[in-house]
Amino acid sequence: MRCSCRPRNTHDRAVCMTNCPTLIVTVGLPARGKTYISKKLTRYLNWIGVSTKEFNVGQYRRECMKIYKSFEFFSPDNEEGLKVRRQCAMAALNDVREYLSVKGGHVAVFDATNTTRERRATIVKFAEQNGFKVFFVESLCDDKDIIAQNIVQVKLGSPDYIHCNTEEAIEDFMNRIKCYESSYQSLDEILDRDLSYIKIMDVGRRYLVNRVLDHIQSRIVYYLMNIHITPRSIYLCRHGESDLNIKGRIGGDSGLSARGKEFARRLRKFIQEQNIKDLKVWTSQMKRAIQTAECLGVPYEQWKTLNEIDAGVCEEMMYEEIQEHYPLEFALRDQDKYRYRYPKGESYEDLVQRLEPVIMELERQENVLVICHQAVMRCLLAYFLDKTAEELPYLKCSLHTVLKLTPVAYGELELF
Repeated sequence: MRCSCRPRNTHDRAVCMTNCPTLIVTVGLPARGKTYISKKLTRYLNWIGVSTKEFNVGQYRRECMKIYKSFEFFSPDNEEGLKVRRQCAMAALNDVREYLSVKGGHVAVFDATNTTRERRATIVKFAEQNGFKVFFVESLCDDKDIIAQNIVQVKLGSPDYIHCNTEEAIEDFMNRIKCYESSYQSLDEILDRDLSYIKIMDVGRRYLVNRVLDHIQSRIVYYLMNIHITPRSIYLCRHGESDLNIKGRIGGDSGLSARGKEFARRLRKFIQEQNIKDLKVWTSQMKRAIQTAECLGVPYEQWKTLNEIDAGVCEEMMYEEIQEHYPLEFALRDQDKYRYRYPKGESYEDLVQRLEPVIMELERQENVLVICHQAVMRCLLAYFLDKTAEELPYLKCSLHTVLKLTPVAYGELELF
């Protein structure tokens, strides 16, 4: 499938592959994890600096209808229901057009069932008319346990069932699924061979990838092939207080202070009390982090990638000294803390790119404790809490504090 904006020559094609907006389209029956995938994908792309927004057609339908009646609304024979759903889909696509063409967005995630080939053809035509590339993400699942778990954890918390008891909600939702099943047409290796897509089967047990055309699509595929829904918790903390922390100096590679060593001992007790199954411990390669990990008395893995942000010529200086010796640098950092790069050092933006492999591995793992540094912890926390680049450098990550992140419904997290 050629890029929908049809570049005229080689140079135009090169520019197009970099700048042409992308429309990601979900496909699949309800309770198959589409919304979970949409939310996580939107969060990931924004974190790596690709401006992305999710457009959930179900939310458009709720705003239009105000009150949900029953599964019969989704019956393929319900002409009124079909009309409303079509109108809501077009309203969402119109907002997609405005976001990508007017507001400067790079990627839009169109989250809906899109279960028929006719509906998907309409979306492809819409994309071609507006110069957008299209990438389909289909989630297939036949595992009854996973479907049942998704219904209980996610769908029963939907605004559609706010006034229903559990039994009524489950019965209605199962009937809603049957309405979609009667007309569902999965992406086909022959009929849809010209489309760009990934099929995710049983939430990650198998994948089928077809015609990945550019860098963004490649990163989407790589990310989606690493996420999972296994219940787990991620623990984040900074190293114990260091000798340079006491002196108010940034960076460096000093060891723990007496207070930092006491935190490490208390961290060991805390982790033991949690009784965490198969806990993995990761740390940076800096002395203060390694000394904190060693106190736990368990195996740990060192990651150079987890090292603190490189302050360049400002390493081991106090902020007052930086202001005195490098007043222009101090002012530039204050103006844009996320993108500011220390002379011969790094910016938070650089750090996010450095930490992407860590995020990928965290998505693959189950229970993990990450012992790191303030800037690193801010970047990791910003990913999991869906914070903007402007918010990231100001996230509070205090010394001697452990944050526990636990995935819950709709791909969000609970913070303890």
